[in-house]
Amino acid sequence: MFTGRAWRVVRFGEPGQAAELQELTWDEPSPGQVLVRVRAAGAGFPDLMMVSGHFPLLGAPPFGLGEEAAGEVVAAPAGSRFRVGDRVTGITDFLTRWGGYADFAYLREESTIRIPEGMTDEQAAGFPIGFRTAYAGLVERVPIEPGQHLLVLGAAGSAGAAAVQLGKALGARVIAVAGSAEKTEFALRHGADHALNHRTEDLTARIAELTGGHGIDVIYDPVGGQTAATAMESLARNGRILLIGLASGTPAPLDATDMLMRNYTALGVLAIPNDDAETEAAIWERLATLAAKGEITTSVGTVYDFDDVPHMIAQQGAPNAGKSVVSVTA
Repeated sequence: MFTGRAWRVVRFGEPGQAAELQELTWDEPSPGQVLVRVRAAGAGFPDLMMVSGHFPLLGAPPFGLGEEAAGEVVAAPAGSRFRVGDRVTGITDFLTRWGGYADFAYLREESTIRIPEGMTDEQAAGFPIGFRTAYAGLVERVPIEPGQHLLVLGAAGSAGAAAVQLGKALGARVIAVAGSAEKTEFALRHGADHALNHRTEDLTARIAELTGGHGIDVIYDPVGGQTAATAMESLARNGRILLIGLASGTPAPLDATDMLMRNYTALGVLAIPNDDAETEAAIWERLATLAAKGEITTSVGTVYDFDDVPHMIAQQGAPNAGKSVVSVTA
């Protein structure tokens, strides 16, 4: 058994009242899990949804926080492809109420990889959710084709930044949309071909200009709300919008008549593991290979101390540019 600290939601409410640091004990991992000593954990908007009681995949407290983590394997069941001492990153077993903001974390083996050479703990911690979701959307659900126009909303956020990079790696022409000059500059530095400020620019006019009147083939939407509504006006015929999330607080407004008359499609994206273990392993191997080649990497933003987890969660409604990460061990 292993004993250490863990942040857990003990009641719904504001992060400072909802999240509590507790001492826990971790048993040996079950088949399909590996146990890691956490060095860093990825953060994001779902944390805020969890503490407020709006995360659809979890019930009432108590439960752990943190969907992704990186560290060293300290225990693995018989037959595991991982060994004690392996440096890995993956998706935590948060659906069974164990999270990554902790000294130890259970990772789902099917969603875990050895950390590619040259990737820091912080980059590794923020890699799994964003890039697995981007892959689900841009490869499994669409897929996007080289040369097509990809519009990424919330492009400086954790989900959007991953889509910008993977879209470029897949050969798309990427137009990033964000809400400040700082965030559009961030998107350009991390691979976008163009970046638009939805607060100060006419998105419809600028998109028409940048695409030569063609419009957008695929919208990657982790934002929803009015920004998504405006973006959908620029969808090309046979275009698609990928529904990733609702950081604005409301989902993208879909009008069935408009979809019919303009011949576009809306697709929901939830990056759950593929039913076929070999197929899922191949997906993670492809992402790891792209990372090892330097074609994709986590766009790390603010790194928070372990003791600052409640404050970090409170910031996720309007985070700074880049992927928020929690440093767990020095």
